[in-house]
Amino acid sequence: MTITSGQITLYFGALIILFLTPGPVWVAIIARTVSGGSKSSISLALGVSLGDMLWPIIVFFGLGFLISLYSDILLVIRYLAAAILAIMGLQIILKRNYILTENDRLTKSGFFAGFSAGFIAITANPKASLFYLTLLPGFFDFSKINLIDLAIISVTSFSVPMIGNLFLIFFLERVRFFLSSAKAISTTNLLSGISLIIVGIVIAFN
Repeated sequence: MTITSGQITLYFGALIILFLTPGPVWVAIIARTVSGGSKSSISLALGVSLGDMLWPIIVFFGLGFLISLYSDILLVIRYLAAAILAIMGLQIILKRNYILTENDRLTKSGFFAGFSAGFIAITANPKASLFYLTLLPGFFDFSKINLIDLAIISVTSFSVPMIGNLFLIFFLERVRFFLSSAKAISTTNLLSGISLIIVGIVIAFN
């Protein structure tokens, strides 16, 4: 294993921060739990988490090819990742009063519908692809990591959204009240935005 506990901790923290930023998956899980019960929501959470788990594998094999062509590309991607995190944080702060609306495409009934909607929401989401393709190399040196490192990163990428989404499902009533409060939305987005900017700074100067 070549990655350090500090790198995993920083990456784990970044995933938590991004998870805590309300988005379409939050809305879909709340709507599905109300309309179809926890089973319907768990299928969506599983699809999201497996999609998150797939991205590090794509990055690992894709970057291996790029590194063989451009030896300095990781340094460029590292600073790009830091800049993107800071920009994402600033955008969240500027739009901290944004109120979420329900996405019908993500709330269709049925286990497969929930699973596929969650999987597609991550794998076909430009923001998700941007996060993993540019930010992962900011946390880890992909020119040195091995398959054991990749397994640890992938499991971490799966665990954070899965555990977080299960928490939302089983504490739905509390979460619904939380999301319906304009003040709570604004405060959460503000703190999430500031945290993302801090993580970006840490990556840039680490």
